[in-house]
Amino acid sequence: MHGLLRSWNWLLFLTFVVLMTTTGYAEKQSTTARPNLIMIFADDVSWNDLGCYGHPAIRTPHLDRLAREGLRFDNAYLTTSSCSPSRCSVITSRYPHNTGAPELHTDLPKGQVLFPQLLRDAGYYTVISGKQHMGKYALTGFDHVSKGKGPGREADWVPILKKRPKNKPFFCWFASVDAHRAWQASKEYTPHQPADVVVPPYLIDAPETRQDLAQYYDEISRLDFFTGKILDELEAQGIAENTLILFFADNGRPFPRCKTRLYDSGIKTPMLVRWPAAVKPGTVTKSLVSSIDIGPTFLEVAGVNRDPRMQGVSFQKILKHPEKKVRDFAFAEHNWHVFKAHERMVRTGDWLYIRNAWPEQRNLCVESIEFPSGEQLWQRFHAGKLNEFQQDVFLKPRPAEELYLVSKDPYQFHNLATKPEYANELTRLRTVLDQWTKETGDTVPKKPTLDRNQRPGSPEPPEFEHREMPGDSKQATSINAPGPVLSR
Repeated sequence: MHGLLRSWNWLLFLTFVVLMTTTGYAEKQSTTARPNLIMIFADDVSWNDLGCYGHPAIRTPHLDRLAREGLRFDNAYLTTSSCSPSRCSVITSRYPHNTGAPELHTDLPKGQVLFPQLLRDAGYYTVISGKQHMGKYALTGFDHVSKGKGPGREADWVPILKKRPKNKPFFCWFASVDAHRAWQASKEYTPHQPADVVVPPYLIDAPETRQDLAQYYDEISRLDFFTGKILDELEAQGIAENTLILFFADNGRPFPRCKTRLYDSGIKTPMLVRWPAAVKPGTVTKSLVSSIDIGPTFLEVAGVNRDPRMQGVSFQKILKHPEKKVRDFAFAEHNWHVFKAHERMVRTGDWLYIRNAWPEQRNLCVESIEFPSGEQLWQRFHAGKLNEFQQDVFLKPRPAEELYLVSKDPYQFHNLATKPEYANELTRLRTVLDQWTKETGDTVPKKPTLDRNQRPGSPEPPEFEHREMPGDSKQATSINAPGPVLSR
């Protein structure tokens, strides 16, 4: 009997040792293993249209949780405010005119670098689900490709996380179609009320505009709902601690003076990062970053060497030290997006500089003509009832140059380019943009892609075709120089 007890006690002791060893090993693994990576890509959402950025009406409790438990970027910028060129720029970490796909509805050419492929080659399981809009070649960097499910294409994100291989780290490119038009109702949220809407001063405060904005808010809340489901699933699987989640958008809200434009309403993006193993909760950074920096950051976090073709820079050090700086300049471009366009932007500190190659034409997008908010603007325009802040999309000619002190002019209403007292700042940013243009091989096409849609009051355009694109004449797809990043 005593022998049996001794054997039982010895068995309990061995079990305890094994459990402690296994637990210690698991804890060590959780802190040393390569992190899982999730990128949640909103569609057509401006930077301040989340509760955590101060919006008083849009309900985004789960995205607000990301900010509360992670890092909020207050100066994150896109390289273009146009769907497919923005996505092609992110996946390659290259400026739109360097990707070979700088215009809407152009496919990414074969041979361009794909950061998900580099992760895949390094042992990551890679997934894309939802909106793709980059062409077939871009999808070759993923093990699993899904068009997504549900109105916002988010409904298969959690099932993908459940079914992933458990023996390797993963990277998920989760791309919603929220909040892209046309609006689609669903059961995941309580509808916002038009009375609670905040109407920007460049739009008409009318019932039609308020209803339009309320439905836009609804789509953001649906994306927020599915973001919450992802957070819950990571917790359920016990992998939240070492999973980095990055949320941002491809371009600004689909309203006049936002989408396609180079003002903050179009080119500035919300960006949130939660990574409990490395990022301090509730932190905010004012450091300047660009969407082409996302790929290099993911690669550095994963311990994977970046490709020399990438023009972006890693902001990994900002994740742990929000006060650190990785760039002084962010650049963006506005190319053909249904209407002919060629604008370039540089942002540095509080200053925003825009150069327009074709100031003789109105700066239009579909959203500034069609849909309730755009239609209200045109009705007031024809009635001669617009105020000075609502005139923008009707200006013809436009300024060839625009300069704004954003800290004092958050909507970019007051162009300082013609003010003598700002001549030095204008000259400085002209020089910076000239350097970027030269080093990256940007060009103004001599035979540009023409309007596909009819402009109000103009003849119907000829049969549409993509023509010469920015960078073509300089073979910009073979240029890897990033232009200015830090001040010398």
